[in-house]
Amino acid sequence: MGSNYDEWDQIYRRYRLESLGWELGKPRPVLVEFVEKGLIKKGKTLDLCCGAGTNTVYLGEKGFEVTGIDISEKAMQYAKAKAAQANAHVNFVIENFVDLTFGNEEFDFVFDMGCFHHVKLADRQKFIEGVHRVLKKGGDYLLTCFSHKNGPGWNHFTEKQLINLFSGYFKIDEIRHISSIEGDGVKRYFYTLWMKKKSDLATS
Repeated sequence: MGSNYDEWDQIYRRYRLESLGWELGKPRPVLVEFVEKGLIKKGKTLDLCCGAGTNTVYLGEKGFEVTGIDISEKAMQYAKAKAAQANAHVNFVIENFVDLTFGNEEFDFVFDMGCFHHVKLADRQKFIEGVHRVLKKGGDYLLTCFSHKNGPGWNHFTEKQLINLFSGYFKIDEIRHISSIEGDGVKRYFYTLWMKKKSDLATS
């Protein structure tokens, strides 16, 4: 999930999945909503920082051609086992999200639940450019990240900060401020942004 392999792999090896806040054991409600309402068209999909693969498997079961990436080998083991149990046809790749190796305009949809807020400050621009690059023209990017309402933090964002970061590369169709009781029982606040890739970066 993060760009530090050892740190994240040790977390997945040391702790039970149910004790990890971001591992709910069920697909994220906002993802389910967008899929069930048909707001996201079925197509080639990239799940960034997929962790144990819950959202990836859900998308596969719903007919998406989905690839989940994570930097943790142990997380990939969990994800592959989950996919096999569900008989879901999905692909998992160990990859650093800052240095995406996929081709240009390869994906129709990028899903990002809690990936962006782990991007180091120095890598944010590169990350955003990478997501923009691998998305097809008009492709969807559904992002959820930490909100400033969780308290001060380098990766806790205001709505204005997110608009400033992403609006040069994506058309922001919707912004939501939400709360969630996470897997560790803690209530946390998030922003969810539904965006579409801009093909002409000179336009607003």
